[in-house]
Amino acid sequence: MNKFIAASLITMFSLVGSVHAAGDAEAGKSKAAACGGCHGVDGNSFVPTFPKLAGQNEKYIVNQLKAFKDSKGRKNDIMAGMVAALSEQDMKDIGAYFFSQKLSAAAPADESKLAAGREIFKGGNLQTHLPACQACHGPTGAGNPGTGYAQVGGQYADYTKAQLMAFKNGDRTTDEKSVMRDIVKMMSDEDIDAVSQYIASLK
Repeated sequence: MNKFIAASLITMFSLVGSVHAAGDAEAGKSKAAACGGCHGVDGNSFVPTFPKLAGQNEKYIVNQLKAFKDSKGRKNDIMAGMVAALSEQDMKDIGAYFFSQKLSAAAPADESKLAAGREIFKGGNLQTHLPACQACHGPTGAGNPGTGYAQVGGQYADYTKAQLMAFKNGDRTTDEKSVMRDIVKMMSDEDIDAVSQYIASLK
């Protein structure tokens, strides 16, 4: 819980309004052209297994691209090939471009699981000491550009579920100080499914 408290304090006191993107969105538009095949030209993917990137904050995108390039924290052969030639400035420009785009709409969700997912996202689980997702990702899942906490709202449930499971089984380790890995250990597979469905419904 100490890690969660620390993460929450960072979120509460970060001066989001003072954060300025280090990348150039206009330059990033052309650099992101190759990303469009999977993620959509404007970052609104049409495939549930490919994440939506529109509106995602620059810091988060840069951190993920670095992880794919270094093969540390995230391993994906396709993404490793895509980022191999990117410089850090390229990554920042691409991040700035997608951050400047608008998330088109909420993703399809299983309505039968929304109530359970909402309870976890908004209030966590006191019995298992599971913190609320909104503590770091915001009440609408918009994330936090200052800390680099991901925008999750409106993301495809299939993708969110896959990433939460990757944190749970240790295949993904991009979370600073193991925050996400510690959190998902408190979640059952049913919890993960439900919260993934609720996140998809957010806009």
